[in-house]
Amino acid sequence: MSTTTQLRRAGPALGFGFLLAFSSSVGQTYFISMFAGEIRAELNLTHGGFGVLYTVATLASAAALLWLGKLADRFDLSLLSTLTLAGLAGCALIMASVNSVAMLCVALFGLRLFGQGLLSHLTMTAMGRWFSTERGRALSVATLGFPAGEALFPILAALLLTLLTWREIWTGAAVGVIVVMLPAVGWLGRLVCMRGLDEPEHNSSMETAATRHSWTRAQVLRDPRFYALLPGLLAPPFIITGVLFHQVHLVEVKSWTLAMFAACYPLYAISATVVALGFGWLVDRHGAAFLLPFYLLPLAIGLALLGTTNATYAAPGFMVLMGASAGGATIVLGALWPELYGTKNLGAIRSLSVALLVLSTAIAPGLMGWLIDDGFSLESQFLMLSAYMFACALAFAAMLPGLSTERPPPTPTSP
Repeated sequence: MSTTTQLRRAGPALGFGFLLAFSSSVGQTYFISMFAGEIRAELNLTHGGFGVLYTVATLASAAALLWLGKLADRFDLSLLSTLTLAGLAGCALIMASVNSVAMLCVALFGLRLFGQGLLSHLTMTAMGRWFSTERGRALSVATLGFPAGEALFPILAALLLTLLTWREIWTGAAVGVIVVMLPAVGWLGRLVCMRGLDEPEHNSSMETAATRHSWTRAQVLRDPRFYALLPGLLAPPFIITGVLFHQVHLVEVKSWTLAMFAACYPLYAISATVVALGFGWLVDRHGAAFLLPFYLLPLAIGLALLGTTNATYAAPGFMVLMGASAGGATIVLGALWPELYGTKNLGAIRSLSVALLVLSTAIAPGLMGWLIDDGFSLESQFLMLSAYMFACALAFAAMLPGLSTERPPPTPTSP
């Protein structure tokens, strides 16, 4: 059976992943931050104050994800996904009713846990487990839900804010998840089970995959390569979250408008989509490790652009470059862990990596907000982060030989 035929037969699995990725938008920074001005005004919060609350809530969600993420190795992914969507809808309703700082923390915790954390984790775990040699292309198709949400939600939020209150918009988001996403994901989940797409045997390449060693999470924590990868892997989510969280302040200091900046999100989504599709094909041919030195470079260039000019062309230029790195990161991170560590304990391993990614996104808003309050301009921060990204790309290139060779997991008696 050809790869194209296999992917067509696996349509319900790909659609399942797409909808989970798309639904995660409700808990992503680029959507939540669209209402930052209104929330700060109603609760009398500064940039740094709101950033610290966001950091605390996201840190708590990362800690919870370390435990909850392991459930993907024990329970049906369709059931977990529907429960996660229900939790996301409930937290959106809490956000719509926020009237205190404590209530805001609860809402942010739930949105970050169920949206950014668990839905993203379940998307990538499902694609990583259900596909092997076609994993890159499957990831590139299913994860189109991420750029689709990035293209739609900010523009929709900016438009609706001219017609509705921010509380009404959050109520609408909850209703949309309950009425549209929950039934659709449930239906696709049933099709996945009926066609046996959740069984590894449906994939013709599993004989090859079966020969690979599968690591446990404890063994991964003893692998020096894992720690060497983290500084570069955690950089894009940290930076992208920080920039988007402070986008209202960014457009103010650049003398742009929020509507103009939001109109650039489709460019971000198009760039992420094109790069993700290309990276999906490249991963299947060369492996995820091969692409590590390259996917950071567009964001590094974009940060340098944003840090050196206030011209309006910097907004679409940065969005295109940031989208390229984001699209590449989605595919690389989706394929790297099963490539290095196998799929048997993928849920536990991915929950660890996702928790660390969430941790990086938790630190960014508070740290960058504190620096803004302390007089350290966004432009200066962008230039420093650009230099850091270039350094990480060079480090990945140096690590490539050690990542390209399969290693067995350490034994319990290993030093």
